[in-house]
Amino acid sequence: MTEPIPKISARNDSLIPDCCNIGIIFRVLIAANILVLLALMSRGQSKSDLLQDFIEMAMLVETISLVSLLLLCLARKLSLRHFLPDWTQRAICGVVPATVCGLLLAYFSGLDWFVNSYPRLHLGYAMLTCFIAGFLLQHYFELRTRAYSPALGEARLQALQARIRPHFLFNSLNAVLSMIRTEPQRAETTLEDLADLFRVLMRDTRDMSTLHDEIRLCEQYLSIEKIRLGDRLQVEWHITNLSEQDLQNGQIATLLLQPLLENAVHYGVEPSTQPAGIVVEIQRKLDKVDIRIVNPYHGTASMPGGNHMALDNIRERLRLLYDIEANLSFGAVAGNFEVKLHFPYKK
Repeated sequence: MTEPIPKISARNDSLIPDCCNIGIIFRVLIAANILVLLALMSRGQSKSDLLQDFIEMAMLVETISLVSLLLLCLARKLSLRHFLPDWTQRAICGVVPATVCGLLLAYFSGLDWFVNSYPRLHLGYAMLTCFIAGFLLQHYFELRTRAYSPALGEARLQALQARIRPHFLFNSLNAVLSMIRTEPQRAETTLEDLADLFRVLMRDTRDMSTLHDEIRLCEQYLSIEKIRLGDRLQVEWHITNLSEQDLQNGQIATLLLQPLLENAVHYGVEPSTQPAGIVVEIQRKLDKVDIRIVNPYHGTASMPGGNHMALDNIRERLRLLYDIEANLSFGAVAGNFEVKLHFPYKK
């Protein structure tokens, strides 16, 4: 019996932004510096004075921002492990920057250079400003997540419509029926693989799985297609710098790799009358995972808009889950169609 694929409970439900993400760090720092610049420009100073004051203020604001981001990163991890009410998570995003601001300013207030640079700085006003800024940034990222939610729902619908194709289901069942008497064990295994595949397809696309489970799901899918396509389907797996423990611990979004392989089968192997090879390369480089899938390319006629739409949907999911830390690229290279996937390795 094939072991059921466990469901990894790691949904991104926290209202605290992922402040460990490089994209979010950049956005926060850019927003903070823009606000500082606009505030100083309102004074009507000369350009030289404006530049000097901006450098001094930016150093202080960026220190507060970076320390706050670090603490919010830890707070987010805590919120994912333990239940925190929504209002508590929103409040944390304001309280943490305000507290960091108050502590740092209280420390700097004993230094002569700070007193000379900010003689009229009001501690309470500065803490209130940091609280409002943190609260507004949290609200922005929450609204951004909600804005992408329809894209996730659409991606899930299109994934189901694309993968639960009638001819795939009927051909698979017919293949099983033809094997029941001659190869009953193989027929049973194929039905189990088919059941596992459809069960995972019904899961929420925001759920996280592991690299090990996603690869096993792909192998189950390919074993089903192998019955239908026979020797035409040839698959090579190359996994580099990833131990079995790394595969067991490494996170990946559910149904991120399987749709790419399905496209490779549908557009690369099915149109071919000769054996067609699919090459899957998965490797870890430091804290990143690189995936490369190569299949035969039969010209633009074999690559209708639906395939690009599926790839664009995967790109949207990556943007929501990993921001600028992930990337998806694809195109025809030397007679093959190549898809490259790049995202952070997270346990």
